[in-house]
Amino acid sequence: MSQDVAAPRGIRRAITGMIGAQVLIGIALIGMDLMQSLPARDLLTMPTPAGPSTRPYAPDRVQVTSPDGMPSTAPMPERLEFSGDAAVLTLTGQIAEGDGARFTAELGLRAQTGQAIKSVALDSTGGSVSDALEIGEAIRAAGLTTQMQGLAVCLSACPYILAGGTERQVPPTAKVGVHQHYFGESGILPAFMAVEDVQRGQAEVMSYLIRMGISPEVMALAMRTPPDQIYLLSRDELQEFGFIPAE
Repeated sequence: MSQDVAAPRGIRRAITGMIGAQVLIGIALIGMDLMQSLPARDLLTMPTPAGPSTRPYAPDRVQVTSPDGMPSTAPMPERLEFSGDAAVLTLTGQIAEGDGARFTAELGLRAQTGQAIKSVALDSTGGSVSDALEIGEAIRAAGLTTQMQGLAVCLSACPYILAGGTERQVPPTAKVGVHQHYFGESGILPAFMAVEDVQRGQAEVMSYLIRMGISPEVMALAMRTPPDQIYLLSRDELQEFGFIPAE
């Protein structure tokens, strides 16, 4: 089967999965409105969906595993911090509102001082989707590669930055994870308006991923994973979705 035929089918599968997920989101949002009158203990007894590749998600701290296999946690800065030498610009921390503009300014500043950045290294638990997309667009426009090093993580909105690289490197020790995102102020909107907000945001993300050469099928996994959980992509999935080349 040619890639020209396979690609549209992949997109159709992704769209079908997303539509189903959006219906579930709509039902969940309506259910949340109805459940506000129930005792809190009823909510606490609800099971949390989790599979073999799903882990609890806390953006301010990240679980890491040392080389000897002992798990530990490390704090994440509240917004992206920029570091590294002239060739590699490292982004560490949560992605806060305004970080997209800060990143663009950082690129401009380094260009003025003669620092020829070639690659962007990532270690982030995610955050603002719009800022992640803005950073990814800036990376692609500048012709930079993206990479992860050691035990770094790239979770939530961070994979959109990773996708912006003209080439992407992810070592086996690093972790890339996806889940559902909050778009806009859905927490204070009626359910039908919240679903529209989600659909609009997901359409923007899908368009971005396709332009960056990433299969939108990854969104089906993201949409099935609650915001307080994170789905860690396997090595095979990273290759399948186009984040890294086939080995």
